[in-house]
Amino acid sequence: MIDIKVPAVGESISEVTLVKWLKGEGQYVDRDEVLAELESEKATFEVNAEKAGTLKRVGKEGDTLKIGDVLAQIDESASAPAPASASAPASAPDPSAPAVVAPAKQAQPAAKPQPAVQSDIKATPVAAAIITDKKVDAGSITPSGANGKILKHDVLEALEHPGRTPGKELFTRQDRREKMSNLRKTVSRRLVEAKNTTAMLTTFNEVDMSAIMALRTKHKDKFKEKHGVNLGFMSFFTKATCYALQEWPAVNAYIDGDELVYHDYCDISIAVSAPKGLVVPVIRNAESLSMADIEKKVVELATKARDNKLSLEEMQGGTFTITNGGVFGSLMSTPIINIPQSAILGMHKIEERPVVVNGQIVIRPMMYLAVSYDHRIIDGRESVSFLVRVKELLENPDQLLFGKDPLKALLEL
Repeated sequence: MIDIKVPAVGESISEVTLVKWLKGEGQYVDRDEVLAELESEKATFEVNAEKAGTLKRVGKEGDTLKIGDVLAQIDESASAPAPASASAPASAPDPSAPAVVAPAKQAQPAAKPQPAVQSDIKATPVAAAIITDKKVDAGSITPSGANGKILKHDVLEALEHPGRTPGKELFTRQDRREKMSNLRKTVSRRLVEAKNTTAMLTTFNEVDMSAIMALRTKHKDKFKEKHGVNLGFMSFFTKATCYALQEWPAVNAYIDGDELVYHDYCDISIAVSAPKGLVVPVIRNAESLSMADIEKKVVELATKARDNKLSLEEMQGGTFTITNGGVFGSLMSTPIINIPQSAILGMHKIEERPVVVNGQIVIRPMMYLAVSYDHRIIDGRESVSFLVRVKELLENPDQLLFGKDPLKALLEL
């Protein structure tokens, strides 16, 4: 019998939560087969079997375990079960038993097509006719008739109040408690720490997205055909941010004790809303990547976040963060710094608004931008200039190739 212990997953992590068992009690497991899913304060990871044998589960789902605690035991003396045969041989017949001749099967009539309204739904003829005519989901209707029968007024009620959950009592006063996950605890702690330990301030601007949207419309099909990924907004914002960070290095730095740490590279953290909470995977050396490479990395990291497959290395070491609340409809916000970083860029919803261009009122797709920054290291001049530079690059995407106007680059101005 060998013990499977909770592995060490980071220097600062002392406990984890057992999220889910993937193998049952007493089940035979092979070596390196995944046994359970654990969650630390930073990521979700899996525990594998060190030996083949029969599993004895020690921890329970939802338990908080210390690093080194026994998670399970494996009895390696147990023999592997015989593989199930595709066609198991029938038991030998008893020669003394009389032979039994199976009667010939009668031809079965062809299955009839299912009616538009499921046959297991109890409804009056009028109610059934309305359900069929209006294409109402019968599961969304609360029956009030005898023995759960759907009446006419039940269907009409569902049509008038389509958002009401069937069977849910109205005006309830019930409360529900859930244990906070380690990830949510960490997010809470770090957000409060950012508010309490930094001199955080936010500056705003707006960007005309016309040029980028026209560029995407013109080239998105060929881009997808050549590179296999969609041409999204994140690559434009990442490129513009990297150029602006290199021009204003204080925005890409952080405070370590009584020293300022500057970075000659841009490791851009991308805020992603995952099923278990907010995570910020990092695009390494984003300043050196092409537009296609950035889009591929965004897709890779977002997919891992949704599947809870991000490693600790993929979420550590960012120098600047970009968050996009616009995907949820946010028009304006003040994002919180992702410590120990010193600044974060907030993208928002693109909305058509009247703006003045060359003395004329025109309709343009506009987006508000916000940069929250630590005023201890970044002055107002630097933060505002950084955001204005991002705006200029986005409104003139041809400058993203050199980081400056092509004609000025030609003339070395």
